[in-house]
Amino acid sequence: MSYEVTHSPYFQTLASENWQAGFDETTMAKAIQALEQGQLIYFPHLAFHLFPAEMPLLTTRFSTRKRKNISYNRMTDDLHGTKKTTLLEAEALQSLLSRFAEHARQLVENLFPHYQPALIWGRTSYRPVQITHRPTSYRKDDKRLHVDAFPASPNQGKRILRVFCNINPKGEDRVWRIGEPFESVAAQFLPRLKKPMLGSSRLLQLLGLTKGLRTLYDHYMLQIHDQMKADLAYQKSARQTELRFPPGSSWIVQTDHVSHAAMSGQYMLEQTFYLPVEAMQDPRLSPLRVLERKLGKELI
Repeated sequence: MSYEVTHSPYFQTLASENWQAGFDETTMAKAIQALEQGQLIYFPHLAFHLFPAEMPLLTTRFSTRKRKNISYNRMTDDLHGTKKTTLLEAEALQSLLSRFAEHARQLVENLFPHYQPALIWGRTSYRPVQITHRPTSYRKDDKRLHVDAFPASPNQGKRILRVFCNINPKGEDRVWRIGEPFESVAAQFLPRLKKPMLGSSRLLQLLGLTKGLRTLYDHYMLQIHDQMKADLAYQKSARQTELRFPPGSSWIVQTDHVSHAAMSGQYMLEQTFYLPVEAMQDPRLSPLRVLERKLGKELI
């Protein structure tokens, strides 16, 4: 099926309204090129509809103070980050998130069949908390421009591909800021970065502080993430634009590549996938390859 593609410096718009829809070759080619070059793929009319029995889940009552997300591991059927849930409520949350995970997988595999053999499941999350009201440290403040990197979960160069859907029942937009391209971010922050202490990656893994070995790539990406958020002058002066995602819209983005900040909004679903760099259509565009070119050495 063919879909109109609307062009923008920041995103490509697809008119699909069906999570299971197929796409024609031209649409798929434009979408993968846009995604790998650092654009969002935006679906203004791709809604994820809750069943009537799931509507009571649109509440902050299940959220804990320590976590912004309720997360679900589809591979183990485990739910984390909740409080005060009955067995029936927990089962309803699991069912909702499992269903969204499957919808997101079908969308990504249909639009990017090139990725399908190598795509790795990540966690599914439900974000019921209003962003603007959440107190946090600067490192965890997603209202500041950043690229994604995880201190406890090194991804060792794999891409972070995420599917988002605004399910807000009160008409509230999800508001993001999109910053400058990754090449510009890297040029700005690489001179500030420090090499890791010898043996620190193994020690972090042995102490259970990281779930796997933190490679040089993970070390530098985490520093870029932290330095971006810490630099308030950069937050104000960096080239950026506001994007608004209304309820009933969805979008796909590689959050390790796209500088972004989530400014406001409540009630959103998100599915994470990981993709080995070698599975990209053009691996040269990955943050891993960009950093390796700029530093003149291999990072994994």
